[in-house]
Amino acid sequence: MKNRYLCNMNTSKYKYPIGIQTFSEIREGGYLYVDKTGYVHRLAQQFKFVFLSRPRRFGKSLLLSTMRSYFEGRRDLFEGLEAGRLETEWTQYPVLNISLASAKGGTVENLNEMVGLQLRLLEDKYGIERTANSLGARLQALIIGCAEKYGKKVVVLVDEYDAPLLTVMHQPERLEEMRLALRAFYSPLKDCDEWLRFVFITGISKFSQLSIFSELNNLKRITMVPEFSAVCGITEQELHEQWGDAVAEIAADIGVTTEEACRQLKKCCDGYHFAEDLTDVYNPFSLLNALVDRDLQAHWFETGTPTVLVNMLQKFNTDITRLEGSMARSTEFDAPIERMRSMLPLFYQSGYLTIKDYDRDTDTYTLGFPNNEVYQGMRALAVQG
Repeated sequence: MKNRYLCNMNTSKYKYPIGIQTFSEIREGGYLYVDKTGYVHRLAQQFKFVFLSRPRRFGKSLLLSTMRSYFEGRRDLFEGLEAGRLETEWTQYPVLNISLASAKGGTVENLNEMVGLQLRLLEDKYGIERTANSLGARLQALIIGCAEKYGKKVVVLVDEYDAPLLTVMHQPERLEEMRLALRAFYSPLKDCDEWLRFVFITGISKFSQLSIFSELNNLKRITMVPEFSAVCGITEQELHEQWGDAVAEIAADIGVTTEEACRQLKKCCDGYHFAEDLTDVYNPFSLLNALVDRDLQAHWFETGTPTVLVNMLQKFNTDITRLEGSMARSTEFDAPIERMRSMLPLFYQSGYLTIKDYDRDTDTYTLGFPNNEVYQGMRALAVQG
């Protein structure tokens, strides 16, 4: 086998979008892209309010960026893609894209500051005068103002909806305060129904609507729906059909057959199942880094275990070595944070466990580690603990 360190001096003819979460940059920059635009078109045609949870670095932000370009009518970016063949109208809508990823200070004041800044930028962008102070009232004013000013219904895209909540979920005194603040921010979405074209909310956790979305009870939750199990991540078929040449190039660089390269990639990056159909999904972050580095080893786990998991491990006194083969019912995945009695849902939602089997008669999921990277990482974490 060739020296893999020499191979790391990437002279590939392909451009890999490491760390790039903006659809327009990927398309205009000629980066490799797995076509997920068919999902975007389907969701836009079938639903109005949609909720999706997926682990960190699994392509959620890129999916929302793709939706933004789609609803802004950027037809040029979709040339040669599935949505480019399916869409005929390319209507331009006002798009309010909001990310709570930066609101991790653990206080309502930090939430107000970080989200308030984004609302101000949107008010400036669309020329909507600020007439309120609270985040919820400003969001409502933006939606109604944009709809009336531009004569189009409005699209709202929310990324990392739960980031502020996850920061304090091990602190009961702050948890309730943050939950109420987020609930107040999201509640206008239902009242603005007549002015909205599409709403998409995504994050890591799949908590009950009663926890934050009590008023927004019309969300279509696609997190564990088989039809959308591969809306984020990369399937075996997508890897071979769309990135097959890139994998073959890497195999030649490191001196193995394409089949062996695929086997190693599958061992370290594949194995995620997000629905009972058990469709295999590769972790896109691990896969991209493996392809770029020519090093078919761990990449995702070594980026760090989220602090929230470390805190919850201590709270529930969890034995990591006994997680393989754990059983959970579907109702457990919807438990509100304040009433969570098991670590399993959070481990699954965070990507450290995946569905291995499903018993429809008992509505019970069997969970386990998705691949060797996560298994080895969890073993190391157990030793450290």
